[in-house]
Amino acid sequence: CLSAVLLLSLLSLGVSSQPITDGQRLFSIAVSRVQHLHLLAQRLFSDFESSLQTEEQRQLNKIFLQDFCNSDYIISPIDKHETQRSSVLKLLSISYRLVESWEFPSRSLSGGSAPRNQISPKLSELKTGILLLIKASEDGAELFPDSSALQLPPYGNYYQSLSADESLRRTYELLACFKKDMHKVETYLTVAKCRLSPEANCTL
Repeated sequence: CLSAVLLLSLLSLGVSSQPITDGQRLFSIAVSRVQHLHLLAQRLFSDFESSLQTEEQRQLNKIFLQDFCNSDYIISPIDKHETQRSSVLKLLSISYRLVESWEFPSRSLSGGSAPRNQISPKLSELKTGILLLIKASEDGAELFPDSSALQLPPYGNYYQSLSADESLRRTYELLACFKKDMHKVETYLTVAKCRLSPEANCTL
């Protein structure tokens, strides 16, 4: 009787506590890092908007709604349903390209405060983590054999000397797009991580 109880206890323990794999641990770290970046992007954008006059906010909002982000060149799921149907490898590769697309533009977001100076190194850490997850996936190494950078067209006025109004618009555009892209990456990595847990509900 005692042996039967012990056996049932061991079986119960095995079902309820699945071991954490290296992949799950890497995913947890990556999700944590992008959540930090997304929160940072939200805070920077909110602080910038608060510094504007009401009319400036209205005009910039109007302009941005008609404009598009540099990263829109990267093909990604158009809605939550397509996101949920996408493979883990596809979500990882899109996330990698989105993060990589900010390698140079993020430099103009740095400076002036400690949170801003975190952006570039945090993006670099996240990019490295996602690449490790890709290479650990089936056929992942074939997508990025030499970790070569994705070349995207730069923001139209990124390298130009700008007037005060143009500089205001560019800063608004960069912060708004950075927030938008970090939200995308957070969503994609969260869904991909959830796929590692068969019992989990990955509904967005």
